[in-house]
Amino acid sequence: KFNNRKYRVVIRFTNKRCICQCVYATLRGDVVVAAASSNELSAFGIPVGHKNYAAAYSTGLLLARRVLKNFDLDEKFNGKDELDGEEYHVEDEENEQRPFKCILDVGLRRTCVGHRMWGALKGAVDGGLKIQNSN
Repeated sequence: KFNNRKYRVVIRFTNKRCICQCVYATLRGDVVVAAASSNELSAFGIPVGHKNYAAAYSTGLLLARRVLKNFDLDEKFNGKDELDGEEYHVEDEENEQRPFKCILDVGLRRTCVGHRMWGALKGAVDGGLKIQNSN
């Protein structure tokens, strides 16, 4: 099972921004498929507040759309149409193709309730990625 691509969604927080990447590992090193950073949200009309929960959600949503566009799946998996905070699973949609599956990678962060990384995870799931999660 060498060079078997298992995609990870890597979520990192710096002092000024949130960084989300979709990565897979090879023998030579990790390869980044797509990346999104919260300082890119300025182009979408969010000039400040790039490290709060809402910015993390928007960055995860942006990452999901970029990943699906790279694999030409953006037309098949639209994600959640109405962003109302309800739970959403992409595999519930009726499609002949399986959804794009990723594994969440939080690094050294402690996974406590209410952390901003869960906002980025929610954004990526609402964007159309299949990431295993539970309440």
